[in-house]
Amino acid sequence: MAKLARHPQRAHLVEQLRLNLVLRHFSEAAWRELEPQLELMEYAKGDVLLHQGSEHMEQYFIVDGILKRVVTNPEGKEMILRFAAERNMDTSYAAWRLRTPAPYSIVAVTRACAAKLPIEAWAEFLEHHPAVKSEFEYEIMHLMSDVMAHSITLHLLDAPGRLARFLRKHKDLVERIPKKELAAFLNITPETLSRLRARKRAIP
Repeated sequence: MAKLARHPQRAHLVEQLRLNLVLRHFSEAAWRELEPQLELMEYAKGDVLLHQGSEHMEQYFIVDGILKRVVTNPEGKEMILRFAAERNMDTSYAAWRLRTPAPYSIVAVTRACAAKLPIEAWAEFLEHHPAVKSEFEYEIMHLMSDVMAHSITLHLLDAPGRLARFLRKHKDLVERIPKKELAAFLNITPETLSRLRARKRAIP
């Protein structure tokens, strides 16, 4: 763990972070206020950033790699709710505002790097910057809408339809997400995923 402001590659990291969908419209003044609070973390594949049920929550801005949001039932069965990569973020802000434990885990799908800060500090920052808060909360609603749409898709579309929808919305991630993870997200077997992708590649 290292403070972003003291990181030896700070200039490059700041350049990457300023492309983030939440941070890209920040004024210089807002960025100068936020940057000293950010810590840079490196994660190995499979590392858990947030445990389901935890009350210790943080805000994550992804610099590199892919994270997943996953929920686990009492029997240990997992459902992947979303993937997020560079220029995106993940958070448990809604749960924190509702004063409930985190309803899902956030896990590194690949090696990943993210800038983070405690959710309380992020919320305090937002209170001082109403325009940022408004845009951030819009992104939260958009994110929740995407998760809901994915859940509906699992019930309404067949396997080829689910894959086609993912390709349409996240074509840039298909080759980067391990087959087992993508198959789990689409609620199909890895073998079925391989067959469907082979079929698509065979279509002229």
